[in-house]
Amino acid sequence: MAVNSGSKDKSLEALDFIINVLKEHEQTLDKSIEELATVTEQIGNTADGMKGKVEGIEERINNLEKEVTNLMDKVSSTPKEKLPNPLKITQPQAAFAGLPPIIPGGPLVVLRCRQWVDFQALATGVHTLSFSYKEVEKIFQAEALRENQIIVYSGALPSFSRILKAWLSQELDITGQNILEGFLDKTK
Repeated sequence: MAVNSGSKDKSLEALDFIINVLKEHEQTLDKSIEELATVTEQIGNTADGMKGKVEGIEERINNLEKEVTNLMDKVSSTPKEKLPNPLKITQPQAAFAGLPPIIPGGPLVVLRCRQWVDFQALATGVHTLSFSYKEVEKIFQAEALRENQIIVYSGALPSFSRILKAWLSQELDITGQNILEGFLDKTK
């Protein structure tokens, strides 16, 4: 049986076409594999970077927790002579002379302060104090109990710099008046 040369040429053309298409697909596959390797490497680098950042944040949180615990330990171990006498009952400053007097056994009076300084003056030396912070509303509330008076403040949280100043004062045994928020620059 003899094979026709025209049919042989068409078979070779078809094989050449299939081989060329396969070569193009091989090149496209090689290029796709290289791009995939590059993307995988970039994702790996990003994941490693994110992991490092998360670990750094976790470390900072742990350090902060330790510092808060140390601060609480130091505050709770402050000698009693430094703490105010909880039984000492003092009248508010003269600026509040028109307010109802403290009458042991008298009717309960609620004093609602709109200004922190007013609350601070009225609540100094109280026997019991409670506070809360409502995160959603960003409202700080403090309530003090003194005999027949409940003194209430509800408003903005004291600035974080004041809290840091108090903490630095305790940690470094320096008066708050000698601590400033800002920078110390050298001059020439």
